Amino acid sequence: MVENKKFNKLVSELSVEERNDLLKKLAGQSNLSYEPLYENKVDSQSKTIEVQYQKLPWYRHFFLLILSFFKGKSPIKVYEERLISKIGQEIEIKFPGYFNYQHLMLLPLFHKAVVDLKDNVRFFKDAFNASLNNDRGAFYAFLGSLEMSAVHKRLEEEITPLELSSKYPEKNELELKQVAMGLMEDAFAAINEDQRNAMYQHARILSCLKELSFFLFDRVLYAFANDSASGGMTCSVSVVRDQLATLNNILYSLRTPPSIALLESLFVFVLQERGENEDIDIQNESKSLLSTAENSLAAIREFNKTVLLTLILKVANRNTAFSPSTISGGEDWFTVYRDYWKQHIELSFENYMRTKRQRELFESFSSFLKGTPLKTLEHAESETNTDGMPVRLGYELSFLLTFHSIVFVADINKILRPILLEGEFTKRENRTLFTESYNDLMKLDEDIKRFDEEIASTGEIGKQYVIAQSDMSLTSRRRKVQPVLEMANEAAADIVTKAKKGIENMLVVLQGIAKKDPDGKNEMISNIHKFIGKPPTATLLSVAVANSPVVPAAFTPKGMAFFNGIADVIQNLRQALHVLNNIETLGLS
Repeated sequence: MVENKKFNKLVSELSVEERNDLLKKLAGQSNLSYEPLYENKVDSQSKTIEVQYQKLPWYRHFFLLILSFFKGKSPIKVYEERLISKIGQEIEIKFPGYFNYQHLMLLPLFHKAVVDLKDNVRFFKDAFNASLNNDRGAFYAFLGSLEMSAVHKRLEEEITPLELSSKYPEKNELELKQVAMGLMEDAFAAINEDQRNAMYQHARILSCLKELSFFLFDRVLYAFANDSASGGMTCSVSVVRDQLATLNNILYSLRTPPSIALLESLFVFVLQERGENEDIDIQNESKSLLSTAENSLAAIREFNKTVLLTLILKVANRNTAFSPSTISGGEDWFTVYRDYWKQHIELSFENYMRTKRQRELFESFSSFLKGTPLKTLEHAESETNTDGMPVRLGYELSFLLTFHSIVFVADINKILRPILLEGEFTKRENRTLFTESYNDLMKLDEDIKRFDEEIASTGEIGKQYVIAQSDMSLTSRRRKVQPVLEMANEAAADIVTKAKKGIENMLVVLQGIAKKDPDGKNEMISNIHKFIGKPPTATLLSVAVANSPVVPAAFTPKGMAFFNGIADVIQNLRQALHVLNNIETLGLS
């Protein structure tokens, strides 16, 4: 997935000290209330009806026994119905306009409260799309840098390929990775119990808050219909009873509000998605987000106080012992955190080794390119252009672009062009093969530059990429960017494939031309003597045939120069093909 690289770079460069400094500033500017979001009061009526009934005085038992005789129900059932009626009346008295006990109807104020809750938790839904739903591991790693700064520093600063290769120069890549994994486990072992509990608490709150923000509120709201008698939207509680029970479990589980540290982590990822330049003021933007978060949390707290959801569900289920259940979540935080760092370290080694192999490979063919640095595509991602389009095979294209101007045009073309213009091939298919290969290689520079223009912001592919990147939703942006990148990658692959095929076909023809017969004939070109001059005398010919495999005509200066030139071209083309294959084999694209 392609991210906003400037902002990613800014976030990654925030040191632990800078992150904690931001945390202190936010805490100083915050009016965040740590009052529980859900007041977990002891409910005596949550006991089973049998237990409650047994604790009644004898005269209440007698009274209920008489009532049961007239109602044709057991005394316990009569007692439970009286309790349910009492609860229903209590709801109507305390918070009128939410629930009608007689008709078991949810009233307009209840509908409005659910709408308000849905609107207020949307902020957290967007935040989760930019953080946990995007990359849980990266989010926990950032949060861990605030809660476990010493552990984070060890993981980030001490376990790097550069650091370890410098410390253990005698170890190979595999051995260095084993050392890194051992150091990673040592860092994890340093996490103390308080830190583990803090991270678990954060993970629990995140899980519950995520369940709430992604709750299907519309399933509840769509069940409401306008009721002129009530002056608003109403609904029978039985229609949405199951959905309300799920919502009640979530709200009951989300008792503790998120801390400033947890909110800061969310804000950083929200800003990462929004950020369009590295001059973004994280502190001011975070302060604004904090204010929004405070309002959202206050709305959740207010909903729990005014909408007596548990009591409504007791009445709807006609069960005084009904109570919400705690939902699970957050237990896997350490597994996610550990997997993130394991992948992070492995990826850092892959990047380190890729860079090392690139450098070694370039050094190996530096003389081949006459010491010329690789020419990079102006609009493709590279070390010097981190904002370019991340195109696969970019390294191959850079090599081919440099090879074309430094080797092909400067040296190879001097040998091939005379053959193209004056060579008389013995077979038409050989002429076609040579001409097509020559044209493909000659236009290589043009093809690559045209591709570079296409992926520019003003080019056909580049325009689509800019539009896809402008999508505000990270999920949607990824979905739109992917096909554009695939289009660019296919175009780049076509150029590289055509270049390889052109080299291979040219080698077939040139190897045929390089074959030298004692009589001076050539299986590819019938007018070979035009390029090598007249053959030597009969006396010299007999001596050459008897003592040397060299073509007699090559004894002339012109002949020797021609065949030496062909040999050099073959060697250069083989070298170019070898480099391209090595780039692919080493995974350097």
